[in-house]
Amino acid sequence: MSFPGPSTQSFALITGASQGIGEAIARDLAKGGHNLIVVARREEVLTSLADDLASAHGVNVEVFAADLSKERDVTALLDHIRKRRIDICVNSAGIASFGPFMQQDWDYETNQFNLNATAVFRITKAVLDQMVPRGEGALCNVGSAAGNLPIPNNATYVFTKAGVNQFTEALHYELKGSGVNVTLLAPGPVREAHIPEEEQSIVDKVVPDFLWTTYESCAADTLKAMRKNRRRVVPGPLSKAMDVVSTYAPRGLLPPIMGKFYAKMGEE
Repeated sequence: MSFPGPSTQSFALITGASQGIGEAIARDLAKGGHNLIVVARREEVLTSLADDLASAHGVNVEVFAADLSKERDVTALLDHIRKRRIDICVNSAGIASFGPFMQQDWDYETNQFNLNATAVFRITKAVLDQMVPRGEGALCNVGSAAGNLPIPNNATYVFTKAGVNQFTEALHYELKGSGVNVTLLAPGPVREAHIPEEEQSIVDKVVPDFLWTTYESCAADTLKAMRKNRRRVVPGPLSKAMDVVSTYAPRGLLPPIMGKFYAKMGEE
């Protein structure tokens, strides 16, 4: 089957829709006429986005405020979408931490695992329960180029993203011929087109502007890949370079180097 077209009866489910990649994909899908269910913690931000998209494109945008690191909130979302026809799903919500694992706040690390991995796992099953019997649908899970190798001082994040990467690619192969497109988005660093100097991180300062991927270009590349049922999309020159290096560089050499860099990020 082809990528699902817009319908008055169907929705695209976007988590992490209040900012970044999730917001950019939500905007592109709304522009294409798709109704949306947008999910994030900040209800006021989602409501503003929903009003904007509904006004600009005449689509139905449902707001579902939830903290997907919490089991009860994920369960509530699954109950909600069970009553909707979900044709497209983009699991974009995620957080990260930097610095030595043993020095991290354990509650934050647990929430990170629950959000980045457990919520993706549960939502994926729920939407595929709809899509596979219909023989139509498109799923994108947002992993990371960081999930390709061990990175000291980023341990929990790479744990979750390595799982999302392999899980999603496995499903891509399993569901070939089912009519359901499954794509992994595995970006490196992505950011706004312009970052004020006072808000720049160490990564912003070190990496030249022309190597960055913007949220908008990432969204465009992702939707193009989903339409073609590509297994994996890595948008932008910096992300592609990280993907190649992390895949083919000697694993005993690269992690210590990257670990020092990520330790500095944890000190900011």
